[in-house]
Amino acid sequence: MITKNASDADVLIVGAGPTGLTLACELARRGVTFRLIDKAPAYFAGSRGKGLQPRSLEVLDDLGVIDRIIEHGRFHLPFKAYDGSAVMGVQDLYAGRQPTPDTPYASPLIIPQFRVEEILRARLTEWGRRVELQTELVALAQDEHAVTATLRAGDAVERVRAAYLVAADGGRSFVRKTLEIPFEGETWTDERMLVGDVRASALDRDHWHTWLKHPDGGVALCPLPSTDSFQLQAQIGPGEQDEPSLERFQQVVDVRTGRSDIRLSNPTWLSLYRANVRMVDRFRVRRVFLGGDAAHVHSPAGGQGMNTGIQDAYNLGWKLAAVLDGASESLLDTYEEERLPIAAWLLGITTTLHRQIFRDDVKHMSRDAATLQLGLNYRGCTLSRGNAPASSPLRPGDRAPDAPVRDATGRSMRLFDLFRGPWFTLLALGPRDALALGRLGDRFPRTLHVHRIDAAQHASGADHLIDEEEHVRRAYGGAAEGALFLVRPDGYIGYAGIGTAVEAVAKYLEATGL
Repeated sequence: MITKNASDADVLIVGAGPTGLTLACELARRGVTFRLIDKAPAYFAGSRGKGLQPRSLEVLDDLGVIDRIIEHGRFHLPFKAYDGSAVMGVQDLYAGRQPTPDTPYASPLIIPQFRVEEILRARLTEWGRRVELQTELVALAQDEHAVTATLRAGDAVERVRAAYLVAADGGRSFVRKTLEIPFEGETWTDERMLVGDVRASALDRDHWHTWLKHPDGGVALCPLPSTDSFQLQAQIGPGEQDEPSLERFQQVVDVRTGRSDIRLSNPTWLSLYRANVRMVDRFRVRRVFLGGDAAHVHSPAGGQGMNTGIQDAYNLGWKLAAVLDGASESLLDTYEEERLPIAAWLLGITTTLHRQIFRDDVKHMSRDAATLQLGLNYRGCTLSRGNAPASSPLRPGDRAPDAPVRDATGRSMRLFDLFRGPWFTLLALGPRDALALGRLGDRFPRTLHVHRIDAAQHASGADHLIDEEEHVRRAYGGAAEGALFLVRPDGYIGYAGIGTAVEAVAKYLEATGL
């Protein structure tokens, strides 16, 4: 066995699934040195998760991969319900949800998880970074200044010293177990599913095919965009054979659909799923952070898991980069403060959705702004300060909406274009102190971009943006009061106030240590 001396990195990321890859992309674009390791010998080729919620699509837009994501996915895949061979009806759970100026992604995108990972890995390569496969974390220790991690890759053992370590290593997290962090919850031993990716004959790829009324339990076949496969999910009861095999999957389909023409073939992934509902009681232990399934696991109902991990990483990434660049260490405490309540909500809503599915109550499944993850917010948290004008529908901690604007030359752009990047963005609407805003931008040249936005009839000056169709006014309000909205690097409103409160924005940034 060959042992190498300790090497240095700002961050060591353990696990290269959606959570770890999102964090890696976020750190890469900010110039943070990191290593991303995964003990697997090859990239996983199964679907596992298969849906991206609108808020996650906004994150992936910010990371510059949204076109590739949409190219490989599908919006509005309707359910086709059967009773035996009879079609009972077709329903799009998201009918009527179409893009609007403030919400460019209005409904979930069906896309296999492995394709999301593939696209994020490609983006990471564009930044000159990569995943280290067959590299396993086997020990860790931390002191006041760093984490020392012992890695094993084949016969080689290496010690890495990193300022921070992030555990994105799944529900069986080695890091969580090593730190003895409780993973409280339960396993529903009587509620199991066969899950896998297979080809299926005699089914069109324009519907999510479901047979939910059979007494032995439901079965569903969902076409996976950008592949030739369907994801099969089938409930199995206590005492039923649970060994996943193509023969077993075929038997379930034959019995529960009552059809002989649906033939399964070419399996790429077959699995038995047992429902676990568990979460940690803390997301941070000194210099170690947990995210994704390492921190919370739950029913796949409602397509929340991959999405919540992506957003854990998005929340943590800019904070790690800021602290490594000199911001206050206390900024990292807000990761747990903001994300732990989201995880608790996640376990509750996915449990409710799971029960609805097992009761054949799909048509009543919740599909509001919360389940789309657009309505989740950080109101009342440390980084959410100030008071938006009464005319605004927004409050500090809310997601910052999108809207189209144009500059003085007539060039069109979106607010999301202004937000894209590693900085805070200040939107100044209506009347305000232009000199004070200019001085504010000069005080924080590396961390703050200031944009003055006016209705067309009030715009003046080459540095103004024009809210030509008043979409900004409708989404944000407060133009008459000269509203200020400070948008964090992860797209949430950190501070809101009126035009005379420019100094309050400066104090917010200073208090954050930027």
